[in-house]
Amino acid sequence: MSILSRPTVPVTDKFGHRHEHLPKKYSLDDLVRDVKAYLGDSNGISSSDVDKNYLISLVKKYEASDGGWTQFYHNDPQKNYTRNAIENINRKANILLLVWNPQKGSPIHDHANAHCIMKVLAGNLTETVYAAPEESGSTPLQIKSETTHSPNDVTYIADDIGLHRVYNPHPTKVAVSLHLYTPPNAADYGYHIFDEATGKSSYVPQARSILRPNEASE
Repeated sequence: MSILSRPTVPVTDKFGHRHEHLPKKYSLDDLVRDVKAYLGDSNGISSSDVDKNYLISLVKKYEASDGGWTQFYHNDPQKNYTRNAIENINRKANILLLVWNPQKGSPIHDHANAHCIMKVLAGNLTETVYAAPEESGSTPLQIKSETTHSPNDVTYIADDIGLHRVYNPHPTKVAVSLHLYTPPNAADYGYHIFDEATGKSSYVPQARSILRPNEASE
């Protein structure tokens, strides 16, 4: 059985006939609803308020085979990767769809004191995690781990773990990933990128995303 296969559930109709029905998939709308319900309607959440394990469990429930994410798919072939906004949850979280061009990746970056949960939806993505330098520009960055993630894999990072870089290793195919950031500090206040050879950091004012028509800017 495929890892994406779901067991059937026998159901008896009013005539006593048994039918096999697939259970309802956990959809992208379900994920957005549950994240909204957890974070609430008011502003003011901080990184320390978040139960990251609960949010990770929600992202794990969402299957890559669900087609709900395709409506947000847009790829700019001139960029390393394209950030597509799925939902901005009252300035408490951003849910994004990222499309990675072949053999392209992100710079090494921090997460502006926020939680980042990433789920691979298509293709494979290699994540390299680095120890954060004690002082900018003092020494080369040190690699802590390197992992290639496949569809439905979920990974988590925050600044207390380190920095990371995400890269699509395939020579011809794009990769797609779902990202949940909470709080959305990189979009609101900016973040830092790092030079691997020197450890020097550079400030990036804001992480912008492509929005759907009639949607307000992040």
